[in-house]
Amino acid sequence: MSDRYAVIGNPVAHSKSPFIHAEFAAQTGQDLVYERILVPLDGFKAAVDAFRAEGGLGLNVTLPFKLEAFAIAHECGVRARDAQAVNTLKFEGPAIYGDNTDGVGLVRDIEANLAFPIEGRRVLMMGAGGAAQGSLSVLLDARPGRLVIANRTVEKAERLAERLRADRGLLPELLSASSYPALLGEEFDLIVNSTSASLNDTVPDLPTGVFARDCLAYDMMYGKGMTAFLETALSQGAARLADGIGMLVEQAAESFFIWRGVRPQTAPVIAALKAR
Repeated sequence: MSDRYAVIGNPVAHSKSPFIHAEFAAQTGQDLVYERILVPLDGFKAAVDAFRAEGGLGLNVTLPFKLEAFAIAHECGVRARDAQAVNTLKFEGPAIYGDNTDGVGLVRDIEANLAFPIEGRRVLMMGAGGAAQGSLSVLLDARPGRLVIANRTVEKAERLAERLRADRGLLPELLSASSYPALLGEEFDLIVNSTSASLNDTVPDLPTGVFARDCLAYDMMYGKGMTAFLETALSQGAARLADGIGMLVEQAAESFFIWRGVRPQTAPVIAALKAR
């Protein structure tokens, strides 16, 4: 029988993970099947237990269960501990290993696929929710010159910044929090939208002038075309625009590596998804 993997969440029907992992498996000669598992909001642990009992070897965890996945993991990688959230579970006998591949997916897409080095750049992370939490630690590893977390509820961004500063011994000059209005007069080389605003075709109230001349505007949302955020970035002079399709494939590739010990090529899968 083929090894079993799946993505688990609610909702999950939209997930492109089955296509991505089928492409990875064909490319690398790995014998596996990958499915979707829709579970009720109160049924995450029971669904994980059932999947393991049936011989499943690993799960990708999507909204809204990443915090629950962190809670049930017996051991977590440093990325998951920094994020306090898990999007990848690996089952080995009685042990559950948890990791978070969102941040490495984002940074690999930006630096490798988009050829945009982060070191020394001024970076703005829009949003302080789960998507931001999963990415900030790896963004900091890329050595930006400065990183600001902006959020409508600035207290949430401040708590996140304070925790990361304490964990890493960073000064406020390198990592800080802000409201959106307080960004007036600031410029950033990389602006990442991790908010859910693009789902509603809206954008947080960014002040005019935050997009530096050579800025890369990156929307974690994918499959929505020119989102309101990307339209705003274009109108304010951002030099480059990108959505999150590359991040999606890169974080999946890291999960595949954790499970199988094989690193697939991502470029052909990104191209195939864009063609679809």
